[in-house]
Amino acid sequence: MADELNSLLEQLADKTRPVRSINLTHISDLSRSEVGRFRAVWDSFSLERRLELISVMVEQAETNIHLNFHAILRSCLADDDARIRRLAIEGLWEDERVSLVQPLTMLLVSDPAFEVRAAAATSLARFVLMGVLGEIAESSAAAAEEALRTVWYRAGEPVEVRRRALEGLAYSNSPMVHDLIHSAYYHEDELMRQSAVFAMGCSADPRWSRLVLAELDSQEPAMRFEAAVAAGEMGLRNAVPALIHRLDDSDGNVREAAALALGKIGGPAARRALQELLKSDEARLAEAAEEALDELTFNSDQMDDVPLDYPGKPGKAADRRSRAVISDDDLSDDADENDLDADDLDWDDDVDDGFDDEEVAMDEDESGWDDEDAEEDDWDADERQRDWE
Repeated sequence: MADELNSLLEQLADKTRPVRSINLTHISDLSRSEVGRFRAVWDSFSLERRLELISVMVEQAETNIHLNFHAILRSCLADDDARIRRLAIEGLWEDERVSLVQPLTMLLVSDPAFEVRAAAATSLARFVLMGVLGEIAESSAAAAEEALRTVWYRAGEPVEVRRRALEGLAYSNSPMVHDLIHSAYYHEDELMRQSAVFAMGCSADPRWSRLVLAELDSQEPAMRFEAAVAAGEMGLRNAVPALIHRLDDSDGNVREAAALALGKIGGPAARRALQELLKSDEARLAEAAEEALDELTFNSDQMDDVPLDYPGKPGKAADRRSRAVISDDDLSDDADENDLDADDLDWDDDVDDGFDDEEVAMDEDESGWDDEDAEEDDWDADERQRDWE
């Protein structure tokens, strides 16, 4: 393995060779000591080369479940370039270990680049949901929720960060969520209003049904998309006619979202529409219909017996990651915006979150997690894209 890693590092150091032409298998599942060796070479790369490499790692990990670059990506959370920090956050989407909550929280609260803060907010949302579902310790979920609440209320925080915080807070059981969503829905910024509708779906609160149904007829494709997704998450049976109508929407993303929503809601009318959609000449739409029918079949016995106004339950945040993607062109070139010392990611030893210090360490020479953890992780790289920016 050592020789294979050395050979790979030599190939990566050859800047004349495109990263896509290099087999990255040997930097998957690295041990702590191997990450240190990788970082020594990484630091010698030009910024352009580092961006190329991390972009390819994130892309390949999404399409190949056998690749796990989490050790490297965790170390990149302290990189001095904002684009690399953001890509590292996105690449860690399938890493659900609670030791990631603290570094993400630090980035959300303290990172100088708003793009990084927005990505961190989106990433933290899944820990709020996991807490509600009882999948992680309550203290970890509470830490994620508190960080999201902090940036929501912080004066001067850009809309991009606040709306991502809202999307995460929507999973919370806190009674404040209704007021936050209400405030966001009537916000002057269209993107904030879209996030409000997304949050309505996450909350699965039936009080939002009327607004979600109304937004299915919005003039904005992005809003119709969010409304279709929300209707599916909420299980709005009375949205079925409108969703069937949206299968002929002028926007392809809305058509696909409507199909997937019909699969979540179910019922005879939804099934007939989806079966007809299988004949579509539009490959992506036919695939969405097939996926929706699979889900409808799986859930049909339960869903056919629920009342028409049944709100459903919150779905997993599996489709959220790409909604936080921001174009590299939008990132600031200002060095002051891109500087974040690795030491800034260390947490006060006096803070007791119920986990050992070794579990949450973000030392530059360490991956921040034990080698044994890597053997226990199960990654799912099947994600749908929801990028409206």
